[in-house]
Amino acid sequence: MAFVIEDSVEIAAPAEVVWKVLTDFDDYGQWNPFVPACATTLEPGSPIDMQVRLGPRERAQREYIRTCTPGTEFSYGMKPVPLGALHSLRSHTLTPLDATRTRYTSHFELGGWLRGVVTGPMGKALHSGFGGMTAALKTRAEQLA
Repeated sequence: MAFVIEDSVEIAAPAEVVWKVLTDFDDYGQWNPFVPACATTLEPGSPIDMQVRLGPRERAQREYIRTCTPGTEFSYGMKPVPLGALHSLRSHTLTPLDATRTRYTSHFELGGWLRGVVTGPMGKALHSGFGGMTAALKTRAEQLA
């Protein structure tokens, strides 16, 4: 059974504005408390390099883009650890509700028999980090709308 964190929020901004905030990786440091630095081309198979803040610590993390539908979604994950020991999936999905409102859904899952080694010591920080990014995305997009 995978460790899953899923969050969804309605944002009072058009999907185009939310997408711009979510994919303007150069500006992450201005609004994103969980991933203050990020770089990627969003091309499937390409790396996504992030600085991830887990509680008081910050660490570099490289994962790989799996999917990207411009304006709608992108997802990425770590290179799976052999023998099914550990694998991840992170996705960001936008659903336009009308011309001025968008539903943002954040999904993270970590699976494999080593998941407890990661989620035990970092589970609380992961919940806080993903929730903080969702709330900050809402605030930033609504400010720009």
